[in-house]
Formats: sequence, structure tokens, C-alpha cells
Amino acid sequence: MPKDKTTILIVEDEPSISELLRFMLQDANYAVVLAYDSKQALAHIGKELPDAVLLDWMLPDMPGLSLLSQLRNDSRTAALPIIMLTARGMEEDKVKGLDHGADDYVTKPFSPKELVARIQALLRRKTPERGRKLLVHGNIRIDTERFEVTVADAPVTLDQSEFKLLRFLAAHPDRIFSRAQLLDKVWGDHAFIEERTVDVHIMRLRKSLGAAADSIKTVRGIGYKLSEG
Repeated sequence: MPKDKTTILIVEDEPSISELLRFMLQDANYAVVLAYDSKQALAHIGKELPDAVLLDWMLPDMPGLSLLSQLRNDSRTAALPIIMLTARGMEEDKVKGLDHGADDYVTKPFSPKELVARIQALLRRKTPERGRKLLVHGNIRIDTERFEVTVADAPVTLDQSEFKLLRFLAAHPDRIFSRAQLLDKVWGDHAFIEERTVDVHIMRLRKSLGAAADSIKTVRGIGYKLSEG
């Protein structure tokens, strides 16, 4: 099964720091994209949304806070998990960053283990399908790091789309999602897939899950949910 790693966009103009961050995060099994100014960052985000952003306070072409405000004022990126990185340690600066919409704040120099832990905690809070290593729903177990799924302890083979769909539904049990929402959350907002294609993926996923197929419920006129009831 092709791997589908969580992607972190690092927006940092100091090459030594950005390379250190890249090494740390790749070692923690994240995919990493580097941007050295806001223009590069916006270009990357325009092509594909990352799962989280590490944003430096000082950038060569605009303040990090200005880029943060721009992202928060765009509906497409309003909920994007963002951690500010800065050498500033003053309490008023931290408050300013949080007031502009940062989800967390890390002061340089930082502990690699602490930074990874803060990223994991933020992802667990905002995108649980990305931040948790193991998802369990009834007799379905999903190892999100090894990309392995079992039903009643028996291994199940899923393709990448089926895995992503199941992972997302299992991270939000009993919540109903429309086809449009699933397209956005599972395949990304730049995926050129018709809504009816979601029905095909649901059908295939149910077939792959076998005895656990009934866990995926159709809510007529609305969409789908994962539920034991």
C-alpha cells in the first residue's frame, strides 16, 4: 500500500534551522515541505494543503504574523493547524501570535522532542485521523503509522483511497459526512473527483471490510458515517 504521510510545511528563512527541522520531522516519519518566504509558502499551499504549518515569526518578504492573518482570513486555510516559531520570548509576543490565530507557540532554541510532541498534540486535537497512531472501532483496528488494518484480528488489504477514507471515518465515529465533505477531507480540496465517486469508494471499502462492512452506515439524503449501532 502506498504510504500517505502527514505533511508539515516549514516556513523558515534560515537554511540551517529549516534543515534541522526537516531532519527532525522526517525522523519522526513526517513528510516535509520547505518554504523560505511567504511567497513560496503560499505557492505550496495553493497547490496542496499541508496537514500543519511551522511558521517563523520573521520572514524576508513579510512578517510571519501577516502571513498568519492572511491564512486565517481565507476560508480554505482558516482551520489549518499552525505553530509559530520565534526567538521572541516575551509574553506579549506570545499573546500577539495567539491572537492572530496561531494554534501554538514554540520559542527558539527548542527541544526536538518537545516540538514533535507539540505537533502530535495539535494534530490529535485538530485532525485526529493524523495525530493518533492507533484507531479502534469495534473489531476494526487501524495502525496509522504502518498503514495496516485488521478486522477481528485478521489482516485486511485496502488500497490508499480506501485506507484514507476508513481512517477519517474512524477518527470521527458517529459523525455524518456529506459526499462533498468526504471529498474535501479525505482526497483534498484540489482533487478532481465527482461526488458520486465517493459512493464507489464506500462500496469497495465495505467489500474489503467483509464482516465489518455494516459499520459504514448510509444516511439517506445526507452521506455516510461509521457506527456500530
